Amino acid sequence: MENTVHAASHERKHTAEKLTYAARNAQYWQRNLAICVFGSFTTLVSLSMLLPYLPLYVQQLGVRTTAAIVQWSGIAFGATFLGTAVTAPLWGQLADRYGRKPMLVRAAVGMAVVMSMIGLAHNVYELVGLRFAAGLIGGYASASIVMIGTQAPPERSGWALGVLSTGVLSGNLVGPLIGGALPNLIGIRGTFFAGGAMIAITAILTIVLVREEFSARPTTKIREVSESQSASTPAGNDLKLAALLVTAMMVLLSNMSIEPIITVYIAQLGVARDRLSTVAGIVMASSAFGSMLMASRLGALADRIGGWNVIIGCLVATGCVMIPQAFVAQWWQLALLRGVMGMTLAGLLPSIAKLVRQAVHERESGKMLGYLQSSQYVGQVIGPLIGGAIGVHLGLRYVFFGTGALLIGCALLDWRAKDKQTPSQQVNASTS
Repeated sequence: MENTVHAASHERKHTAEKLTYAARNAQYWQRNLAICVFGSFTTLVSLSMLLPYLPLYVQQLGVRTTAAIVQWSGIAFGATFLGTAVTAPLWGQLADRYGRKPMLVRAAVGMAVVMSMIGLAHNVYELVGLRFAAGLIGGYASASIVMIGTQAPPERSGWALGVLSTGVLSGNLVGPLIGGALPNLIGIRGTFFAGGAMIAITAILTIVLVREEFSARPTTKIREVSESQSASTPAGNDLKLAALLVTAMMVLLSNMSIEPIITVYIAQLGVARDRLSTVAGIVMASSAFGSMLMASRLGALADRIGGWNVIIGCLVATGCVMIPQAFVAQWWQLALLRGVMGMTLAGLLPSIAKLVRQAVHERESGKMLGYLQSSQYVGQVIGPLIGGAIGVHLGLRYVFFGTGALLIGCALLDWRAKDKQTPSQQVNASTS
């Protein structure tokens, strides 16, 4: 009897090892998605709510001149994204080796501690260092993309990643609104402690509720698929991955090319000086709001008609929407167009993550999704540089022309990458 039980247990274990990671976690992925959406929302709220009061905190830390306050505020804000861009591939690779849940726990606990420590900073150098550390050790949203991108069933991964993207976007949208009110109630330093407490709640929920069946050893089925993929179109896969990484960079680049100087552009539209900050906030929020409305819908569309079709269509649509932004006469026209642009951008990241997952072996999916996150942050850094250079030398309206041209060019690159697929891959892309 004991031998029979042992044999049955061994058989169940052997059967489980033959399943893919997504199949082993089929009963967990929806609950994990809910926790990851909440966690991504809270961490992005905590990171973005300092935008309204960051210059005030820099001044409180001893910086006096206006130019220095602006400079140090920009450095402190960008330090987090630089840190995340550096370590995202490393965390993705460790997720492939040790599991996705440990990376979520690491990010949540690390960010809760560091965010609270920012409230204890004594000078601007400690502020910048701690913001950089938050990027190095954090990245809950990035870890969530790795988990959900690999756990969700292939036929629903676009929708799941779209829902996750909605959590990220809403966090970026709500964060500055909270940051505008909270310091008046509990002080600037208290706001950082509140952000740390919010992320601590995410850490507890992640530890208690997130479930994962993980095996670091390559399974028989994965090895068979890997060998089949390697023997079919290695060159095509390389081109596809390169095109997807460039496209991910363009998502943030196109959105950030004008946002740092959008207040100046709005001033040229005749908006009164005392209304500039309010109007600029509305215009900036318009693109995030548009993306929130469409992210899950376009992700589901990618599941039905294929990720490449959605990516190419969204790139062309975004490039076309960029052009009329250069000719607006009223600020509300710009806000409306930025909202439409947010809708067209919303389908890109879920579709890109879905295709990256399909293009690489399962045992390397975390690492590649990590590189995908790095590409996005590179776009977030390059976008303002390109926008600023074009704006200074040619004029602000040409920023829209240049960004639109880059997006159309990226669509052509993706069209070529899609064309490089084998017939069997095209069938899989259209049905998944």
